[in-house]
Amino acid sequence: MKIIDAKVIVCSPGRNFVTLKITTAEGVYGIGDATLNGRELAVVSYLEDYVIPALIGRDAQRIEDIWQYLYRGAYWRRGPVGLTAIAAVDVALWDIKAKQANMPLYQLLGGRSRDRIMVYTHANGKDIDTTLEAVASAQAKGYRAIRVQSGIPGIAKTYGVAKQGDAYEPADADLPSEESWSSEKYLNFVPELFKRVRQEFGDELHLLHDVHHRLSPIEAARLGKALEPYHLFWLEDATPAENQDAFKLIRQHTTTPLAVGEVFNTIHDCRELMQQQLIDYIRTSVVHAGGITAMRRIADLGSLFNVKMGSHGATDLSPVCMGAALHFDYWVPNFGIQEHMAHSPLMESVFSRSYHFEDGFFTPGEKAGHGVDINEAEAAKYPYKRAMLPVARLEDGTLWHW
Repeated sequence: MKIIDAKVIVCSPGRNFVTLKITTAEGVYGIGDATLNGRELAVVSYLEDYVIPALIGRDAQRIEDIWQYLYRGAYWRRGPVGLTAIAAVDVALWDIKAKQANMPLYQLLGGRSRDRIMVYTHANGKDIDTTLEAVASAQAKGYRAIRVQSGIPGIAKTYGVAKQGDAYEPADADLPSEESWSSEKYLNFVPELFKRVRQEFGDELHLLHDVHHRLSPIEAARLGKALEPYHLFWLEDATPAENQDAFKLIRQHTTTPLAVGEVFNTIHDCRELMQQQLIDYIRTSVVHAGGITAMRRIADLGSLFNVKMGSHGATDLSPVCMGAALHFDYWVPNFGIQEHMAHSPLMESVFSRSYHFEDGFFTPGEKAGHGVDINEAEAAKYPYKRAMLPVARLEDGTLWHW
C-alpha cells in the first residue's frame, strides 16, 4: 500500500487544530492529529517541508519502520514539534491499517482489556461556591471523576479556571498575556477547597487537581501532605519534571498519588520517574508523545513499575487524538483514567466521531479505524488564528520561580 499523497489541514473552529491526512494508492486514507497548542504552524512546516516529501512512495503498512525512520533519520531527536509530527503520521497509518483490516483499531492492537473507559472532566469556578456548583453539574452528567480547580483569593486570574460563562481555553491572545501568581496564597487556599468539596459530595467521588507546574518541589510536597485527608485520585503536574529527582522529595513527604507527563514527548522524559516509582500515573498523550507506537512502549515500561496511564485529553487535542486515545485506552492493560473535555458543537461540525459517552465512561465505537474523520469543506470555513498561552509572573514581577 504505497503512500501517494499526504496533506496538512489547518482549521480553527473555536480553536486551532492541525490534521494530517495520508492517502494510499488503493484509495484508503487515514488521519492523525498534529496540534501543538500555541505553536501549531511550527508542526505544519515540519510536516510539509520535511516529513511529507519523505513519506511519498513508502509502504503505509510498515508503521514501525516509518516511525523509526522519522525519529532516527532527523538526527535532532525528541522535542514537541518533531514528535507531534511523527505522532500524526503514526496515528494516520494505524487508521489506514485498521481500515484495511476492516476492524476497529483496538482490535488490531490486541483487543480490549476492559468493557468501558473511565474519564474525568473539569469543574472550575471563580470561587469555592461556584466551583461546588460546577462539581454538582458534572456529577449530574454522570461523571464519577472530576478535576477541581478554583479561582484563588487575591489572584486576579487563575490558569485552568474559565471566565464566567465561557468555555475554558488557555490560549487566549495573539501574543502571550501575563498573569500574576502567588504560591503562598494558592497553598493556603487549596486544602480548604477540597475540604468543602468532600463535605458537600462525600468520599466516593474521585477528585483530581492540577497544579500546572507552579510549585517548587518542597511546596508540592507540602500541598500533597495537606491534601491527604481528602484522598485525591491524583495531584497533577505538582512541579516541573525536567529535574526528575525533584519527585523524590515530593514522594518522601506525601502519600497523595502523583501524575505528570502531558508535556512529555518521549519515553526518556518519564523513564526515571517510572523506574524509581516516583509517580503513579503517566499523562503522555498520543499526539505529543510520538503516536500509538511510542505510547505502547511507555505503557509497557510503566506496567513494570505499577504506573498507570492517564492520558491528557483537553480540548487542545482534536477529536482525532481523542478517538485514537480511546482505542489505546480500551487495549492498554495498565489503564488508569482518561481526561475528557467536551468539544464544542462547532468543533464537532468539522470532525465526525464514533466514540460514545455514557454514565461517566467512554467506549471508542466499532467503526473500522479509529473512528474519527474530518470534513474538509467545513474545516475550510474556519481559518487559522494565532493564539498563545499565558505567562505567569510572581507578584514582584519575577518570571522564573521554580
